[in-house]
Amino acid sequence: MDRPNLHVYAADQALRARARAVIPGGMYGHQNAARLPEGFPQFLQRARGCRLFDVDGNEYIDFMCSYGPIILGHGHPEVDAAAARQQALADCQNAPSPRIVELAELLVDTIPHADWAMFEKNGTDATTKCVTIARAATGRRKILVASGSYHGSAPWCTPNLNGITAEDRAHLLQFTYNDIASVERAVDAAGDDLAGIIVTAFRHDNRVDQELPTPEFARRLRELCDRHDAALIIDDVRAGFRLHLGGSWEPLGVRPDLSAWSKAIANGYALAAVLGNERVREGATKIFATGSFWFAATSMAAAIATLTILREGKAIPAMERMGQIFRDGLAAQARSNGVRIRQSGPVQMPLLLFEDDPDFKKAARFTGEAAKRGAYLHPWHNMFLSAAHREADIREALEITDIAFAKVKQEFGAAA
Repeated sequence: MDRPNLHVYAADQALRARARAVIPGGMYGHQNAARLPEGFPQFLQRARGCRLFDVDGNEYIDFMCSYGPIILGHGHPEVDAAAARQQALADCQNAPSPRIVELAELLVDTIPHADWAMFEKNGTDATTKCVTIARAATGRRKILVASGSYHGSAPWCTPNLNGITAEDRAHLLQFTYNDIASVERAVDAAGDDLAGIIVTAFRHDNRVDQELPTPEFARRLRELCDRHDAALIIDDVRAGFRLHLGGSWEPLGVRPDLSAWSKAIANGYALAAVLGNERVREGATKIFATGSFWFAATSMAAAIATLTILREGKAIPAMERMGQIFRDGLAAQARSNGVRIRQSGPVQMPLLLFEDDPDFKKAARFTGEAAKRGAYLHPWHNMFLSAAHREADIREALEITDIAFAKVKQEFGAAA
């Protein structure tokens, strides 16, 4: 039996109209709901645990977790209490609070490759600082990046080239993720000007299957950086703390010289971090890096609380269990509805794509129908689970996705 669509969007539509007058495009970046299928709200009012509520009062089971920052659940009481205590003292001041030292100590104690920490406000800050430190530490210019990988929205790395000049990318060389030969060719092309290699924790490019790094690929990057005295940089902004508490490549036995963190570091409070080892400490002292709000204490207090809870070791296994139940359920539903799908990547950061769907019309219908019934998925970006997801939430979401699969079959037919 179909689950009725009870959602109405009157307040959301009114806000969209107002926003178009005062915000370019009505909204910008990945937060522009106009890029998503019909059924997705543009404006949200509140959130709790793994649930979202839009401005019309519609409720959604959240499988995006604010595109990654929410790892313990929206409104986690211990995290919010720590932030509130700090906010009552002070947040943004003329100088840092003691929280900056406490958080740096906690990160260094938690992340095996880290000997020091620096802080920023978002992932683009962190990846850009890593690249800058690598250049300062080596005195060289060339940075190797995987083709299609996302490292932020600064001119050197944004996927949208409007307003970007060739000079912004003058010292970038590309390779193919998990393709060792392509990395070696790029290293040769860099010659004696190689400053570093930056690589995402796993391949999570939009609109394509996710791909975990092979141990051979990871080890070879480490060997090449060691041989050429260059910095290995892991961009752990998206995956950090969801795959392994000590860093996403720790299970592979490969430790970077620099790593970039943000998203889940403070359970939704604005913060990012660069972690580094002794090889690049002097380079980090040479650069000028600052921001009016980078040293604010409230988000650091939230990060200390978040990391303390994560160190208990329950969150990642919980996300893995719920992610596996969700993945298995989606696979079974697709088969029963005669719809062919592909699921890839870590189960706690799932991606679902449809076969024979080059223009993502099937994905749009599927996620749009799910949104109308109360499950917030994404048609082409990897999703995120949090420690707040319970089996009852997953089962309820699967009731919705079963209907959404049926709608896809109804419109596009069953697979041959």
